[in-house]
Amino acid sequence: MVQRYYDKPPGSQARTPFSSEGFLRGGTIPRRGGGEMYISDLPPFLRALLVTDGTVTKILAAYFWEPVEVRTLQQEFTAAERRIEWIHVDANDRVLIRRALLRGVDSARVFASAFSVIRTELIPATFRQRLIDREIGIGVLIRDSGLESYREVLEVGVEPARTGDDDLTSRGEQVFRTYRIIIDQRPVILITESFPLPLYRKQAAAV
Repeated sequence: MVQRYYDKPPGSQARTPFSSEGFLRGGTIPRRGGGEMYISDLPPFLRALLVTDGTVTKILAAYFWEPVEVRTLQQEFTAAERRIEWIHVDANDRVLIRRALLRGVDSARVFASAFSVIRTELIPATFRQRLIDREIGIGVLIRDSGLESYREVLEVGVEPARTGDDDLTSRGEQVFRTYRIIIDQRPVILITESFPLPLYRKQAAAV
């Protein structure tokens, strides 16, 4: 998963119009492997998720009306093979990677998956070990740190849904967005969130 971030342009050059605009007349997002999808064809709630700068877990809980848990599937330190421009990581720099599911507690439905690359050395010491020990999630860290922070969406698109190893198991496509979290004016965390398109279409049709 880290490989998807290599060879990306600087953040100022990467942002697509839909990254910063809530409405884009005739706008499209790219399909990985070729082609495009009209943004207007996405379920309305999914469009909102792609541009929100709020806490996704809380928004999902309010929409699906059930508690949402974050289940960590993988967490480990690794060395970057090449530079990750979006968070200023150089080759061989040590980063923490985390892969998790956002899942309904009552229904067990997977609403999203998230993959994160974290520069732990830039996280305040009072939170760093708690994050590594999985005592707190990234959202709680940002909320309680007291530091100036904001989310900058860098990329949105559509790609085939992943299957296996308890990841997103819906067939078809998933819509993703990649954003970085700036803390104290420095890029610290890079996150790609993926949302199973069939689930959100089904939910929109039922409303």
